[in-house]
Amino acid sequence: MFAAITAFTSTLLPHRAWGEIAWWGYAAAFLITLVVLRRLLLTFAVFAAVTLVPLITQAVQRAGGRTDRAQEEVLVVEQMGRRLLHTGTPYLDRPDIAALPAEDRLLGYSPYQPGMSIFGIPRALFGNHWWTDARIWFAVATVVALLWTLRLLTDLVAPPGLVLVAQSVAVLPICTLTLTTGGDDLPVVSLSLLAMAFTARHRWAAAGIAIGLAGALKLFALPAALVLLVLAWRTTGSAGDSERRGAAVANLRNVAVFAAGAFGLPILVMLPALAVAPSAFVENVLRFPAGHGLVTSPAQSPLPGQLIASSADAGRTIALSLLLIAGIAIGVWLLRRPPQDTRSAVLVVTVGLTAAILLIPSTRFGYLLYPAAFAALWWALRPPSTAPPTAPGSPGGPAGRRSASSGAA
Repeated sequence: MFAAITAFTSTLLPHRAWGEIAWWGYAAAFLITLVVLRRLLLTFAVFAAVTLVPLITQAVQRAGGRTDRAQEEVLVVEQMGRRLLHTGTPYLDRPDIAALPAEDRLLGYSPYQPGMSIFGIPRALFGNHWWTDARIWFAVATVVALLWTLRLLTDLVAPPGLVLVAQSVAVLPICTLTLTTGGDDLPVVSLSLLAMAFTARHRWAAAGIAIGLAGALKLFALPAALVLLVLAWRTTGSAGDSERRGAAVANLRNVAVFAAGAFGLPILVMLPALAVAPSAFVENVLRFPAGHGLVTSPAQSPLPGQLIASSADAGRTIALSLLLIAGIAIGVWLLRRPPQDTRSAVLVVTVGLTAAILLIPSTRFGYLLYPAAFAALWWALRPPSTAPPTAPGSPGGPAGRRSASSGAA
């Protein structure tokens, strides 16, 4: 229904083009679910039908000359790649943006971390082909991170939970539409899920690298990194650390190896941009998202923060004050009840990001894909059911579970 309504009513042509193709895939999947039990296999079949097919179709049409087959985010990221190769920084300074024609100034801003420019490099190097479209590489990064996440979770969660995590990225319309038409948020959310899966395995160095890569793309990953840092401190390095001093040393080691990747990588990718043009970095990454650029951000979905900010002269101050209060509340939560496992950490991240997205003055409905995916992981990591044991041959018994999970294998 979402895809069909989008196809007929959206005012954005890339969104309409997605809906015209995707609704067929969703409709077919709905019918198949009535008879097919291998839901994980079906999940990736749906992903191919509702994301990859319309994505490649739009990329081919765009390479052929259609100018209405990509959102502005795609153009911005590809420009970042070209600027990085030619000038050493993916950003334009304020005077350079002011020198652009008025209608082009919005596209002159690049409100992402410098790492996002890597997805624009293929087009900068090889020209206008369907496979150099930044969305193709967004999809590659998303699929690799998601598959890795599912592999890490396979023996930690029940098959229904594994399917839900996959569906939250590969089937949820807000994600498939975003990846097809814009796409820059999906690598960030999938890398964040991968980091959380690594923490469930107590692989802190790998978790730090995963969330650090996400933070090198977008600042949205940094709140998750802070919560996982608290989790690293609260989790002992090995089951044999029975003495308090040994546990403290192990936790300190967890924190060090996690922080090296989680915060070291974003800082590392910032350094070249700051060395070449620090004022350009501040203008694009800080001033523009805060509403102090030469043009207004198009992220104006009517969520509470935006509605409050536009309702009165002091509305923006009120919205930012509420956002600050929410941040303080999350901080108090972390101090009073620090997460003891990955599931509790994911819950903090989910609640915190939801509050932030709702209260930020410049926001979009599409950002809700972050807490939606994290909520799916939180549900998947729930404690095992305490239901009474069933017979070995029954659907809920060991043999039945092996059969049900054969699709995951």
